[in-house]
Amino acid sequence: MNDESTWEALGRIAESQGGYVTTKQAQSAGLHRNTLLWQAREGGRLERVSPGLFRLRFFPPSAFEHIVRLWAQVGMQIAVVSHESALEVYRLSDVAPSKVHFILPRKYRYRRAPLGAQLHFPETSLNVAEIRNVQGLKVTSPERSIVDALEAGSQHEQIQLAVGQSLDRMLITKQKLVDVAQKRSKRTLNTIEGMLEQQ
Repeated sequence: MNDESTWEALGRIAESQGGYVTTKQAQSAGLHRNTLLWQAREGGRLERVSPGLFRLRFFPPSAFEHIVRLWAQVGMQIAVVSHESALEVYRLSDVAPSKVHFILPRKYRYRRAPLGAQLHFPETSLNVAEIRNVQGLKVTSPERSIVDALEAGSQHEQIQLAVGQSLDRMLITKQKLVDVAQKRSKRTLNTIEGMLEQQ
């Protein structure tokens, strides 16, 4: 693989991950470890973010850099942005969560959360329909995010705002939201149905 095709391959990986790549991904794209370190110096094509994590300097910064960085640390291949953090990515509420929320498969439940992250390990794994790609981030669907945030104790006015914004922007339908809520507690379903009646 020549130099140009190596950087193109690396760019494709980074594009799907908010501009970030791991050492392992860079090496699998054909970048030698010494080249990787050389390119991470001042003036190089890469910026070293943390051990084993780099960001392409030419990649436009995301409005959610704080989320992207933690997502990369938690594991971009396994973690999905969720709860209030997903609402933040969709710009569906005014909430600014103190921690970035991620859902991971249950088999990773012993993994320690990096500083600033909150990990969730639901009994049932996320299915494809519950995951979206938003600005290079894997994020739970708007309806799943709303219900998760509600059950995690988010303020009701923020959830009501998220419901209204989602409907106004046609990100969800009332039926889809009810379908997700029906899989949860009766209290959650009643709350969601009450919010929908006010729309």
